[in-house]
Amino acid sequence: MNYSWATTTHPGLVRDSNEDAVFPDSDGSGPGPLLVAVADGMGGHAAGEVASRIAIETVTESEAEPADRVVEANQAIVEAAEKRSDQWGMGTTLTVGVFGEDGTLRVGHVGDTRLYLFRRANLLQVTKDHSLVAEYLASGAISAEEAEHHPQRNVVTRALGIDRQVEADAHTVHLRPGDRVLICSDGLTSMVSDNEVAAILDAQPAAQATGWALIEAANGAGGEDNITVAIVDVLE
Repeated sequence: MNYSWATTTHPGLVRDSNEDAVFPDSDGSGPGPLLVAVADGMGGHAAGEVASRIAIETVTESEAEPADRVVEANQAIVEAAEKRSDQWGMGTTLTVGVFGEDGTLRVGHVGDTRLYLFRRANLLQVTKDHSLVAEYLASGAISAEEAEHHPQRNVVTRALGIDRQVEADAHTVHLRPGDRVLICSDGLTSMVSDNEVAAILDAQPAAQATGWALIEAANGAGGEDNITVAIVDVLE
């Protein structure tokens, strides 16, 4: 299976720095295997950037299954924080996708970064948010409409770097030609609804143009957080 991809990141309109990290850091095309990852750092200006960078470096150097790479990234962040008191408590979310030669997508995930599958104009969220609002929504305590504007919508319940042990979700998706995969930080999804995301994915044929259109939509809605977008198109 062949793929075409583009990655884009932007600090948004409110934050002074960008604590997101993404791999690869350039656009391209070619056969699998292809690794794509998005990390959204937290824990203060410098520490958040460090945590997300360590996460990306760890998963790109590992050859384990994606969920195991996420666990390895957690260990690397914890060990780094133990050596620097000013970085203790730093953390990051992380979503990793490995696109195989046979069209199989294997996913590892912790936090509220997301991986979506866009197929025949239908948008499916593959990953599950590890967040307080997601728990409220799952329990029926709030509606989907209330979740979009809930004051605690950015509170994560699981992230890398917080504890020595972390459980990473694992997913497998069997891709088809014509599919489009989106991996993004919550700087996009907290600003732009799934319906709006789907419309942009449907309207823009090129991966790079799609990424910038999504970032412009997030900034147009306020740009309250760093925004990172990775688009992978599945070719023949």
